[in-house]
Amino acid sequence: MKIIVPVKRVIDYNVKPRVKSDGTGVDLANVKMSMNPFDEIAVEEAIRLREKGVATEIIAVSVGPQKAQETLRTALAMGADRAILVMTDDEVEPLAIAKILKAICEEEAPGLVILGKQAIDDDSNQTGQMLAALMGRPQGTFASAVVVEGDSVTVTREVDGGSETVKLALPAIVTTDLRLNEPRYASLPNIMKAKSKPMATKSPADYGVDTAPRLKTLKVSEPPVRVAGIKVADVDALVAKLKDLGVA
Repeated sequence: MKIIVPVKRVIDYNVKPRVKSDGTGVDLANVKMSMNPFDEIAVEEAIRLREKGVATEIIAVSVGPQKAQETLRTALAMGADRAILVMTDDEVEPLAIAKILKAICEEEAPGLVILGKQAIDDDSNQTGQMLAALMGRPQGTFASAVVVEGDSVTVTREVDGGSETVKLALPAIVTTDLRLNEPRYASLPNIMKAKSKPMATKSPADYGVDTAPRLKTLKVSEPPVRVAGIKVADVDALVAKLKDLGVA
């Protein structure tokens, strides 16, 4: 069984984003970039499934600029077998990403698509669900456990009230949550091997997908600075203060 793992190049989670002075977006100049953390979890889960003998091949896919090759090489160093870079300098929205992934899935016929539940830059949490809808495939989102048995996959999902377990017929779409696993570090030998692993370069046009944006960003701004808290002597003072603030 093939597994496709989409990965995204984002600002490293340890870096505090800076807003451009003109408010048009986030400043990416001279900023450390890395693989989206949820996608790292997806790559790790795919590797574990291959180690269990469930999967035979792992294909990492990224849609983005040429520098996204670095993200794909990271996935290859972790253990993916080959990679596909759909190169574009456009800011591609989730629907276009899902359409590109659908076209790739039609070519590769994977048994599973495992991807992060969301990217930490736009927090859309849409691509996995859109891909499942476009392909008419079952989906298990926010996975904290994934077990493949025969022609089905059992996914334990994290929901507001606790957890929910669903059984999906393969092929299926799974999106990963934080508690699914802890991604491994790529060893030096595997980093060297990754340089020789195959990486195909495509364009959105190769898959017949228009990446023109359907949304327009009007303004990006820093969140307001938090106001310092205050101490009150007793409950009566607390109620009075809340009334002054118009909260109670």
